[in-house]
Amino acid sequence: MAEVVYALCAVTSLGCAVMLQRGWSRSRVRLLLWAAACFWLLTANNVLLFLDRVVWQDVDLSVLRGLTAAAAPFVFLAGLIWGEER
Repeated sequence: MAEVVYALCAVTSLGCAVMLQRGWSRSRVRLLLWAAACFWLLTANNVLLFLDRVVWQDVDLSVLRGLTAAAAPFVFLAGLIWGEER
């Protein structure tokens, strides 16, 4: 059951990343770009979680997962601080 949850989390964050990037490509609002980058990192984190827990059970990807999980909100925070609206 956990495998299904991991996969659904990855698909959901991928969908959010794609929709945010499509919104940015139409409107060029920089905050959408920063939010899309955040969700791309969250997608990578969820994929790494799936690979770590389900596919490669003997490989420890916790450090890489931690880095992507920590980088995602910092990327979004950077966008909130330095981003400029049109």
